[in-house]
Amino acid sequence: MTTLDAVLNRIDQDIDASVERLFALLRIASVSTDPVYKPQCREAAEHVAKDLRSIGFDAAVRATKGHPVVVGKAMNGQAQSGAPRVLFYGHYDVQPVDPLDLWKTPPFEPRIDTLPDGRKIIVARGACDDKGQAMTFIEACRAFKGVTGKLPLPITTMIEGEEECGSQNLFQFVRDNSDEFKLDLALVCDTAMWDAKTPAVTTSLRGLVYEDVKVTCADRDLHSGVFGGAAQNPIRILAHILGQMHDENGRVTIPGFYEGVHDLPPGIKADLKALDLTPQKFLGPIGLKESSGEKDRMLIEQIITRPTAEFNGIVGGYTGEGAKTVIPGQATAKVSFRLVGDQDPQKIRDAFRRFVKERMPNDCKVEFGNFGLAPPIQLSFENPALNKARAALTEEWGKKAVTVGAGGSIPIVGDFKSVLGMDSLLVGFALDDDRVHSPNEKFDLNCYHKGIRSWARILAALSA
Repeated sequence: MTTLDAVLNRIDQDIDASVERLFALLRIASVSTDPVYKPQCREAAEHVAKDLRSIGFDAAVRATKGHPVVVGKAMNGQAQSGAPRVLFYGHYDVQPVDPLDLWKTPPFEPRIDTLPDGRKIIVARGACDDKGQAMTFIEACRAFKGVTGKLPLPITTMIEGEEECGSQNLFQFVRDNSDEFKLDLALVCDTAMWDAKTPAVTTSLRGLVYEDVKVTCADRDLHSGVFGGAAQNPIRILAHILGQMHDENGRVTIPGFYEGVHDLPPGIKADLKALDLTPQKFLGPIGLKESSGEKDRMLIEQIITRPTAEFNGIVGGYTGEGAKTVIPGQATAKVSFRLVGDQDPQKIRDAFRRFVKERMPNDCKVEFGNFGLAPPIQLSFENPALNKARAALTEEWGKKAVTVGAGGSIPIVGDFKSVLGMDSLLVGFALDDDRVHSPNEKFDLNCYHKGIRSWARILAALSA
C-alpha cells in the first residue's frame, strides 16, 4: 500500500468525524457584513486557528482594520526537490441569512438531509461557501498528518474573514506582509465543479471595468411639444452611442478592445466543445433561446473565456406613472466590461471613454465615473501544477477533469499574481444547486468527502 492509499483510507474511515468538525465551524454565525456579528467572526477565526494547530500548523489570528486573518504555517513539509511551497486561501465568513423565514431549519444549526434523488447533503449557511470547501483542504492535511506524522508540502494558510464584504482589508494585509507570502503557488477552494460527476480546475477569472456615464444637453427638462425636433435629446444620444458598441456579429467595436485576448489551445477548446453547452441548456431555463454573443464562438466561450461589454442600467427623463411629455436634460447609463487574457483595465476604460466622447454632439457634454477596475487572471495552460491537478482529479472522480474559466472575479487572486508573483490553482467542489448566498444553502456530502480525497491526491502529486 502506498502512502497515498493509506491517506485515502484514513479519509474514508474518518469521514463522520470530518463532518462533525465541519459542523462545529458551521455553528458559528460569522456574518462579516453585519457589525453585530463581530464577536462571532473572531470566534470563527480562533476556531480555525485552533484546528490548524491540532494538525501541526503554527497558526495565529492576525489583526486587520476589520475581521482578522488566520495565518497558519507548516513550512517543514516533506517533499522532493523542486516541489512548490504553497499558499492555501479560503474564508471563514458567510453571507447574511435573510430572508430567515425561507429557511427550513435554523441556518446555523447544520444538519444532514436527503434530496429526492437520494443525494445526502449538508445544510447550513456556509456549508459550501466557503467553510465546507476550506475544510476539504484542512481535512486532507489532517489525514496526511495522521498517517505520516507530517504534511506533504511546505504549506501556509490564509483564511480570511471579509470575503463576503469585498475583502476590503485583505489587500493591504497582503501588501504589508508580501515578503512573508511570496511562495511558489496559491491554492484556492472557492469555485465549482462542471457538474456533479465532472471535476474542474478554474484556469481564468474575468477582470472588470465598471463605468457610469452621464450625458447632459439642455440645462433643464424641456417641453417636447415646444423643443422637440430642435433640442438634443440625451437619451437618444446615449442610446445611439451604446448601440454602436456591438456589430452585427456580436463583437465589441471599441478600437483596441481585443488587444491581449488570446485564442484557447486546441486541446482545451476541444474539451470545452465536448461539454456540449447549448443555448437550450443554458438559456432555456431563463426563457431565452438564442445567444447574443460573438457568432463565431461557442456559447461556453462567450460566458467564460471571451470579453464582454454589457449595459447594466439606463435612466433619463420621466419614468413614473402616466405620461409627461419632456425631453430630459440628462441621461445616464451604467456599463460594465468583463475582461480576459492580458486586457488592461485602464486601457479599456480609456478606450471606452474616447469612444463615447468622439460621438458626442458639440453642444452636449459627458461625465464619467468608475466603480471598479480589476485585471483578468489566467493560469498558464503549460503550468505543471495544472496538469498534475487535472490528473489527480481525473483519478479521483473517474472522469476527465476539465479546465474552465469563471465569468466572475475574485480580486484577491489578482493580488496573488501582481503583488506576490504567484499563479493560483483554483479547485472547487460546489454545484449549481448549492443555493450559495440563498436560504437553505447546502453542500453535497459526496462533494465534501471526495473533495477531501481530491486535495489529498493533489497534494501528493505536487509533492512528487
